[in-house]
Amino acid sequence: MKAVIIGGGIIGLSSAYYLVQDGFDVTVVDKTDLTDSCSYGNLGMIVPSHFVPLAAPGIVAQGIRWMFNSKSPFYVKPSLSGQLINWGLKFIRSANEANVRKSARPLTDINLLSKKLYEELSGLPGFDFAFEKKGIMMYYKSEKVGEEEIHMAETARAMGLDVEVLSAEQAQALEPDVKLDVLGAVHYRCDAHLYPNKLNQQLIDYLTQKGVRFVTGNPVKQINRKANKIISIQAGDQLIDADVFVMAAGSWMPSLLQMAGLQLPLMPGKGYSFTQKNTHNKLQVPAILCEARVAITPMGKDLRFGGTMEIAPINDQVNMNRVQGIVESVPAYLPGLSLEMPKREEVWYGFRPCSPDGLPYIGYGAKYDNMLYAGGHAMMGLSLGPATGKLIAELASHQHTTIDIKAFDPTRFD
Repeated sequence: MKAVIIGGGIIGLSSAYYLVQDGFDVTVVDKTDLTDSCSYGNLGMIVPSHFVPLAAPGIVAQGIRWMFNSKSPFYVKPSLSGQLINWGLKFIRSANEANVRKSARPLTDINLLSKKLYEELSGLPGFDFAFEKKGIMMYYKSEKVGEEEIHMAETARAMGLDVEVLSAEQAQALEPDVKLDVLGAVHYRCDAHLYPNKLNQQLIDYLTQKGVRFVTGNPVKQINRKANKIISIQAGDQLIDADVFVMAAGSWMPSLLQMAGLQLPLMPGKGYSFTQKNTHNKLQVPAILCEARVAITPMGKDLRFGGTMEIAPINDQVNMNRVQGIVESVPAYLPGLSLEMPKREEVWYGFRPCSPDGLPYIGYGAKYDNMLYAGGHAMMGLSLGPATGKLIAELASHQHTTIDIKAFDPTRFD
């Protein structure tokens, strides 16, 4: 059986990994050279703690207020784009308590599965991507946010997650090398982190050794179909046929699916990150600064900082005001951490593929019985990579899936 995967980020590479395990002859197609994507510049966090989707109560009102702040962490750029309007209406309808309640268990289950698979992968020969199970610290400075985070921690604990509420003194004890200025913290010990740059390259090396074919530097120009099947794709001057086709192209999925006569509500959410090299003041545990929505991850001798969610059509603009917002927020929580404004060329940006309800699309669509969707993971693409890949392989082989995936049905907005 032959499988073609469109998209060479962590979702596509993970799908290739598990399809190879199941005996598929795999080709990975990507318009880039696979050296840069959301899978490289992200914060490397594996987050069972993230069981609340982006579409949550209050986010719409908060987003409207933030629209008038050029340094804000969440922004929807006004546009007459039909794609954005369609997505936005669905997002507004999804931003409620009911969506949060029904999403919590599926998001927790798929994140826990991914963490388990990362543990297995990290123990195999050829894989050393700095996988560490130190958890993630959620730092807060205000009583209001503290109440919200403590309530969230209680919910997480009820769902079986390992989480502890810490006073400022207890949090400081876990970070002896960095001065904290916080009211308190929640330590999600269930979480983990890794170095994404190493992970992606090691997956590529492994897959190459296993005979996976990589067709890079060539965008997909055409998707050829007959009746209820995809029969081939045209990438550059190459015509590639297969038995199964996996759409794992991140924020570019809607334009690709249009070639097959399909629509998918999905918008890119641009995020920024930058890495401070050879830092002296060292975090022990990855952190999220709650009010600022900024994340920090230790990676070897370096610290990587990231944040913002900018919903807009794909573009190559770097908004340094948003980067400045990240830089300015850090000293408020970590006054002992010296942080300089990075140069424009030092800022990485990528597009997180966001569904309207904050849940990924995993499974078969309604129109073609040999096309699988693997996208819409938003800020959890790295976290959910292995689990998505394993589920895709199980679906392609017509096996029973490891977890229930009804919540991730790609046809739920049809």
